[in-house]
Amino acid sequence: MRRIQKNFAFIDSQNLNLAIRAQGWFLSFRKFRIYLSEKYGVEKAYVFIGYLVGNAKLYQALQEAGFICVFKPTLTYKDGTHKGNCDAELVLQAMIDFDDYERAVIVSGDGDFYCLVKYLIEQKKLEALLIPHKQKYSALLKFKEIRPYLRFMNDLREKLGYKKEKTPQGRNLEG
Repeated sequence: MRRIQKNFAFIDSQNLNLAIRAQGWFLSFRKFRIYLSEKYGVEKAYVFIGYLVGNAKLYQALQEAGFICVFKPTLTYKDGTHKGNCDAELVLQAMIDFDDYERAVIVSGDGDFYCLVKYLIEQKKLEALLIPHKQKYSALLKFKEIRPYLRFMNDLREKLGYKKEKTPQGRNLEG
């Protein structure tokens, strides 16, 4: 039986979302939160996400699923695209909480987190580096000392994929 741990997850939502969608599926955040808890002993799970006024329902759903949302203001470009890079916020939160968790689970394939991952390994504080897309992640995260911590989400579609189910009343539920 797995020992209860006080682990925290730090999730790069943009990297996670884009990588999962590139594989042709959508992540059920409710299932993902349960997975993090059961598989990695995650007690507290942060989602770092750019804030857009029109996404209030998404943010509410994330919080109801058990995530702590850390928002960053986004920039809107002339072409209508948005930018809300949260890398610095993720690293900062991991360091602020450093003494409060046994181990960290970092969810991203972004090489910008190499220094954080390396430091967590040196301090024996990394539980796992959960990569959303095995074929599309930074070469910086492929170094020998990091490989033992790599876990991939490619094969988790059946377990963590979003499925809409209808209730007898005709309402949609996330499954």
